[in-house]
Parts: sequence; structure tokens; C-alpha cells
Amino acid sequence: MFERDYIMRLIRQFFAAVSLFLSKKGKQNDMEVIHDLYNTYVGPYDFYHISTLDDVMQSFEKYPENERLDRMEMLAELYFQEADLKSEPIREDLLNKAYDLFSFIDNQSRTYSLQRKNRIQDIIKQLEKL
Repeated sequence: MFERDYIMRLIRQFFAAVSLFLSKKGKQNDMEVIHDLYNTYVGPYDFYHISTLDDVMQSFEKYPENERLDRMEMLAELYFQEADLKSEPIREDLLNKAYDLFSFIDNQSRTYSLQRKNRIQDIIKQLEKL
């Protein structure tokens, strides 16, 4: 019970931080904020940018099983948000990573999420434009 409360509070904090980032986007050092979000909520920024998807997926094994999908979703959201700040080919790589994670979560989760479905569709549209 306490573990679930912790992860739910962490998720709320994360999305509040992302929302604050989006409201100030362009008015601050965006990449510095993105680095802080990675380091605070999912882990070392550098690791998640140089590692393969298999290594990224394996990194989530350090978390309890009931937290993994939620933490993956945080990472997928960070990839998605960061993609807006990057140009080719990094943008495409980040969108592909976000798509892979959101798709994996969607297949594994027992909870239907319209927001997740919409995010997947947004990513597909952005990748088609590249």
C-alpha cells in the first residue's frame, strides 16, 4: 500500500514538473531542465541517450515490478518532450525510443490510457513527417 502511494506521488510530482517545464519552455535553459528531470526521475541523462533500447529496458529491473511501467512511462514522456528541442537525426531517435516505450507499456499495462494512445498517435504522425 505504501509503495503504491509512493509511486503515485512520484508520478504526480513528475507530471507537475513536466507541466511547469512546458509552461516555461523557451524562457529558460530547456536542456538544463530536461537533464534535471532525467536525473531526478529516471536516472542519468547520458545513460538513457547512449544506451540501446535493450539496455534501457534492462535498467528498469532495478525497480519493483509494480513501479516499472510507471517509470518507463516517465522516461517515454521525457524522450517525447526532449524530441521537440532537438533536430535530426537525434529528434527521430528520441521519437522512436518514446514510441517503443509507450507501445511496450500499452501492451503490458492492465490500465487503458487514452492519453497514452493519443501520445502514440502523435509520435506516429511526427515520424511520418520526418
